[in-house]
Amino acid sequence: MSQPAGQRAGKIMLGMLWIVGLFLATRFFADWEARRLNSNPDPQSAYQGRFLEVLLKANAQGHFVASGQINQQPVVFLLDTGATDVAIPAQLAASLGLEQGEPQRLSTAGGQRTGYRTQIAQLRLGKILLKDVRALLVPDLEAPLILLGMSALKQLEFIQRDGTLVLRQPVSENHE
Repeated sequence: MSQPAGQRAGKIMLGMLWIVGLFLATRFFADWEARRLNSNPDPQSAYQGRFLEVLLKANAQGHFVASGQINQQPVVFLLDTGATDVAIPAQLAASLGLEQGEPQRLSTAGGQRTGYRTQIAQLRLGKILLKDVRALLVPDLEAPLILLGMSALKQLEFIQRDGTLVLRQPVSENHE
């Protein structure tokens, strides 16, 4: 016994509505999770006296994660004052225009590793621009996060207070 055409069309429409609803919910939660990890997708910059400042908010885990650029390519940084150099997953080297240099023995939380020296021509976070930054290509580092270590951060002043990190660069240096 077959169903009337109206009932069949109604069931098809209800099924399509469920599919669209699940798709929208999936997109919403994926965007929400991305914002939870990177609470600074578009870091804001402001001139304060003789300094260019970028204010970053800590994410849900208390880390400072922010979108930026390496050699005009978009990246996501995890600020890491415990890292001597900027550490980049080796698989990102070609897309960022980075050359693999001399091998370097590394001590990481996961044990001893071999990384490779490289030089970043331009590193940007908000309007802060750093040039010729020393970095390491690390084969086992999990992409896509790049550890923004002290080879970059030592060129800036930074102050952390109440879940906010202020990065400051003197205006006379490399500003637009």
